[in-house]
Amino acid sequence: MILVTGGAGLLGKALITELLLAGKPVRAIYHKTQLADFNDENLQQVQCDILDVVGLEEAMQGVQQVYHCAAIITFNPKRRQEMFKINIEGTANMVNAALDAGVQKMLYVSSVAALGRLREDKMVDETMNWTEETSNSSYGQSKYLAEMQVWRGIGEGLDAVMVNPVIILGPGDWNGGSSQIFKNVYNEFPWYADGITGFVDVRDVVKAMMQLMNSPVTAERFIISAENRSYDDVFNLIAKAFGKKPPHKKVTRGIAKMVWRLEAIKSYFTGKDPLVTRETAATAMAKVHFDNRKLNRFLPGFTYRKIEESIADTCHVLQQKLNSN
Repeated sequence: MILVTGGAGLLGKALITELLLAGKPVRAIYHKTQLADFNDENLQQVQCDILDVVGLEEAMQGVQQVYHCAAIITFNPKRRQEMFKINIEGTANMVNAALDAGVQKMLYVSSVAALGRLREDKMVDETMNWTEETSNSSYGQSKYLAEMQVWRGIGEGLDAVMVNPVIILGPGDWNGGSSQIFKNVYNEFPWYADGITGFVDVRDVVKAMMQLMNSPVTAERFIISAENRSYDDVFNLIAKAFGKKPPHKKVTRGIAKMVWRLEAIKSYFTGKDPLVTRETAATAMAKVHFDNRKLNRFLPGFTYRKIEESIADTCHVLQQKLNSN
């Protein structure tokens, strides 16, 4: 039995799909809403909050492998405490339950944000960690501290491995997460930033996760990144695939400061998450390169899809969804 958390997200859903296609029995825990896209006798759905220690112990019974994908991703300062509780305390609970149940192995989905990704003077690799100087992201801090819980579990005898994906491309809910990039370009949002970061196809992240889980590798973390590309380049590829006008107004640092401050004011009065924050503005302007070579040292022959292919496939699926609505 394989336990998966965060099955409603882009990555979790893609992972469950591949596990079921491989004929694996999967137990997916959900907080409020069942996963509606699956109808497979090999899938069990169990309502359980990762903050519910007793519920987790019950859900973990008979489980051999655990994929912990659940997390809150937010850059809204008002949700910082909630994010820290879910990402850190929730991961600690998962580690403890896995240890108590004697599971064979856990794979934790972290983020490159946990590496302190704002380093424009050098390639970011797996030896690096979040620091005040190298990241302005509370999200990154929460994922770094969550990783510390996994390392604690490893010290207590848990076989575990961690992955640190970059921006994941795939046909998820484009009202949230990384898939919002596609919605913004589809709606011909005119602005672009000239920052550089890593991008990877969701299918390749899943492939790496499953290969690492079924390997003897433990007590390691891996950057999962296909290519380092500029946001401008990626936005133009998406616009071309959708047949839309590409972004054509460059965001300067001055404009970015004005926008996130206006968004903060609007968020204060509306109570909604700001579209742009000080953190996201700084990240979009940064030119960061990720070193993806470690994964190939442990998984020789592992290959990534080209970003052009990832974007074309994602846009095709999203366009089909729009046409069917």
